[in-house]
Amino acid sequence: MRLSEVDFGAAQPIEGYGPDFFRIGGEAHTAPLVVVPGEVRAWGGYEDAETLLALAGRVDVLFIGTGAEIAHIPAGLRTRLEEAGLGVEIMDSAAACRTYNVLLSEARRVAIALLPVG
Repeated sequence: MRLSEVDFGAAQPIEGYGPDFFRIGGEAHTAPLVVVPGEVRAWGGYEDAETLLALAGRVDVLFIGTGAEIAHIPAGLRTRLEEAGLGVEIMDSAAACRTYNVLLSEARRVAIALLPVG
């Protein structure tokens, strides 16, 4: 079997995480945060819908990592995001990071909002 290194272009994958951080581009960023290709910014959690709504038109899918375990997000938040045209996928933060990286490697229009893993 021949393995090849994944080329993410200018985008930076999520390299790792710990209790209150995610490592992106060799730097630890305090969680919660939002990542889109070429940009990492703080996120205020479920009450900060505006940061996520600003992604409408820029991405097709928004992954929301709910922390160490999968959990429902507030129904009103999900409705607002979907009405803005964002596809929303909910999973635990570790699974969200892996999925984001795979789609990022395919040059897909994705973003991720992450809560700490605990």
